[in-house]
Amino acid sequence: MPYSASAPPQSPVPRARPRWWTELTLLVLVYAAYSLGRLLARGDLSTAVDHGLAILRVEKALFLNAEHPLNRLFTSTPALGIPADFAYASLHYLVTPAVLVWLFRRRPARYRAARTWLLLSTVLGLAGFTLLPTCPPRLLEAGYGFVDTMAQYSAYGWWGDEASAPRGLGGMTNQYAAMPSLHVGWALWCGVLLWRHSRHPLVKWVGAGYPLFITVVVMGTANHYFLDAVAGAAVMGVGALLTRPALRAAERVRGAARARSGRSPEPAAISPACSSSAPSATPVPPVTPVLPVRSVPSAPSVPASSRTPPRKDPIVSGGCETSAGERFPGQRTRSSTSGTTPGTTSADDTPATAR
Repeated sequence: MPYSASAPPQSPVPRARPRWWTELTLLVLVYAAYSLGRLLARGDLSTAVDHGLAILRVEKALFLNAEHPLNRLFTSTPALGIPADFAYASLHYLVTPAVLVWLFRRRPARYRAARTWLLLSTVLGLAGFTLLPTCPPRLLEAGYGFVDTMAQYSAYGWWGDEASAPRGLGGMTNQYAAMPSLHVGWALWCGVLLWRHSRHPLVKWVGAGYPLFITVVVMGTANHYFLDAVAGAAVMGVGALLTRPALRAAERVRGAARARSGRSPEPAAISPACSSSAPSATPVPPVTPVLPVRSVPSAPSVPASSRTPPRKDPIVSGGCETSAGERFPGQRTRSSTSGTTPGTTSADDTPATAR
């Protein structure tokens, strides 16, 4: 197929999808480090309670304390409180990995950025737990008007009265890691990716409503303040801003490691549209064979002084003119080969027999 100058250039092909076992190992290690960090980030109980009460006072001053009416609604209505407890205890660990696997299988070009965004935001949230330990509303004294719905409806689920951990494992979690709310942050991550990359309208709307639903759940179950949810969204925003620089830095480190090991760069993945029969983006002009040129010997140059002048024909009559019928002595007549047939007269009209 001939190359056409008007053909659009091919877009760069994204990198190949990463290996699933390396990604699984990475995620397990990061989550284990995150869980261990939560345990090690336990601060002083009195400090955590002071932070929680400070947040509650700010919300009351700004008329943002929606936790009280929602918590009263969930406490008085088991049909709302029990499903909310199940959602708080399970969706955090089910929907997030499901969206990550969906991106890995169906949107591999978006997977690396989405995974990096999630990991960076989780690390930022861990920093918030360490620097600002906060007592959740359900652990405040009863005089502040909150009821722990997880403890109230614990007979319906696998959790006990110590957060959403399974019974007997409450000591394995940090109950004072309320600021920021990564329940809301991870839900926002899922919602944004489903809205942007799903092709089904219903899935898009489910993704848009999922962060709002989780925000209502965490406040109604008295596990977080409203400002905790706001902080969770802010953490995800900062993580999104840091995603592209982190990917560039990781690529530079990977390239430097390949250079030190002497390996060639990884080949780019070949998409089905870029087959071997497709024309190349850069035209290769045909090679025209170059034939050897014979050298023609030039005539030897002759000096101008030795050149002979052009030969001039002599004038037969010597400048004399003849009249009609007159001829020079000894002048021959034209032979038959000169165009005169035998028996005819010559140019001077004299018969041949008379000559």
